[in-house]
Amino acid sequence: MPSLVLIRHGQSAWNLENRFTGWWDVNLTEQGIEEAKAAGRMLADKGFDFDLAFTSMQTRAIKTLNLALEEMGRLWLPVVKDWRLNERHYGGLTGLNKAETAARHGEEQVHVWRRSFDVPPPPMEAGSAFDLGTDRRYAGIAIPSTESLKDTIARVLPYWEQVIAPELRAGKRVVISAHGNSLRALVKHLSGISDADIAALEIPTGQPIVYELDDALGATDRYYLSER
Repeated sequence: MPSLVLIRHGQSAWNLENRFTGWWDVNLTEQGIEEAKAAGRMLADKGFDFDLAFTSMQTRAIKTLNLALEEMGRLWLPVVKDWRLNERHYGGLTGLNKAETAARHGEEQVHVWRRSFDVPPPPMEAGSAFDLGTDRRYAGIAIPSTESLKDTIARVLPYWEQVIAPELRAGKRVVISAHGNSLRALVKHLSGISDADIAALEIPTGQPIVYELDDALGATDRYYLSER
């Protein structure tokens, strides 16, 4: 049966500062680095191995993957990076402190922006401090100005079906290092979680999620590696 492991990046600088991050590129904290290394050691200790890795175009996910693979002695594995595994774009909320935003706009409104399935935050204004229009890693890509979870799923799932799933069907053992919302998209699909319930699913940083899949890529089990 194909093997799939999902890892949310370790704690980032803006996780620590309680800021909306989205597509903005921030690095791991010292805690985040240790979380990534611990994930790799745990995978190695539990006998996991991989043939192929996928990650986003964002430093925190790439570095988490590299640190975990280094602990496993697998830095040589092929790695595919793609923007479609990026975090959800938080639009005009990018860079803002979550508590301060709630004080300004109200807890209820911020909850809607953060946790509703299909309501995106206000769009990012062109030319803002966090506009990625000139970032060459996204050259030729229509960078969103904001995204809901529904929007994020709409870019993640085609990538899953077209690129990742065929590798699993071919028997490859796959690890994906990505973000809270891009991983929610995959978990929603694989575990059949409803639109109403998926936004409440919390995915902790640096904790490997193991999926046991049948030959049709149906999930027969899902668990955090630390729980087994």
